[in-house]
Amino acid sequence: MSYIAVIGGGSWGTTLACLLTEKGYDVSLWVHDKTLADRIRETRININYLPDTIIPEGVRITNSIEEALKRARYILNAVPAQYVRDVFSAGFTYVLEEAAIISLTKGIERGTLLTASSVLKELSDYTIAVLSGPSFAKEVMKKLPAAVTLAIKDRNSGHLLQEVFNMSNFRVYTHDDIIGVEIGGALKNVMAIASGISDSLGLGNNARASLITRGLAEMTRLGVAMGAQERTFSGLSGIGDLVLTCTSLLSRNYTVGIQLGQGMKIKDILKQTKYIAEGVTTAESAYELAKKYKVEMPIVEQVYKVIYEDKDPQQAVRSLMERSLKTEFYG
Repeated sequence: MSYIAVIGGGSWGTTLACLLTEKGYDVSLWVHDKTLADRIRETRININYLPDTIIPEGVRITNSIEEALKRARYILNAVPAQYVRDVFSAGFTYVLEEAAIISLTKGIERGTLLTASSVLKELSDYTIAVLSGPSFAKEVMKKLPAAVTLAIKDRNSGHLLQEVFNMSNFRVYTHDDIIGVEIGGALKNVMAIASGISDSLGLGNNARASLITRGLAEMTRLGVAMGAQERTFSGLSGIGDLVLTCTSLLSRNYTVGIQLGQGMKIKDILKQTKYIAEGVTTAESAYELAKKYKVEMPIVEQVYKVIYEDKDPQQAVRSLMERSLKTEFYG
């Protein structure tokens, strides 16, 4: 019962498939694109996402969702947020009754405004956990040190999964706040776009530090309104992931922000990249969530307007700086 199915052949799914295989687990990696799946099977390289990594022979590459899921004790959801519902609506037909699902997705579904775990819960009664934190796939694949949070309600299941995922250079902590961990993972991508815009405009280190701090305040306010624990946002899946994503060119969302700050339009940015920047769609969902829960989120609002209303980034900065004066802590 050590069979693991990784659903999603992006950089993070591929990385964990490789590392779990090296740890001794029986792993399948489901890749949506048949052409890419065939190419990985033939070359043992995921040219689209991890071109410098040789995928171990022990990782079975498949384009069949049935083949991937039918024996899996543990299922890793590494599918982008907007595709989780479609993939698992079809896939749950083949899942074992005793299976557990560990979601890696950092985004919010458009329209429903649900996190990935909430979508999965709508579709099934399986045990759901969330793995999140500051962890660029390329660095984890190189076995550079990283630490993440595993959020799950059942403590015993959490300890078991903690053992499954913990490795010498990949430290796993447990927590019970699933929604808080997911909101942190999703919203930090929006803040990373804002950070990229700020740096692209040459606004300096002071501005970036202020943006990260106030971004954390916005994430926390929304998370608490949605039932999360405030302390979650001071942890790895909150401030940890936020700082990482807002300060590195390895972040797809930070890179999108830089391009927006340079004057590129979002449609042109998305056309020229094969990577999915979850912050683009999450900006819309977060903007809607802020209205739904009546939470003030000025940074999210301005990122939304830059992306979806073609607002000039310089004007967005002015809108933030010229807001009415407030106390730092309130509510």
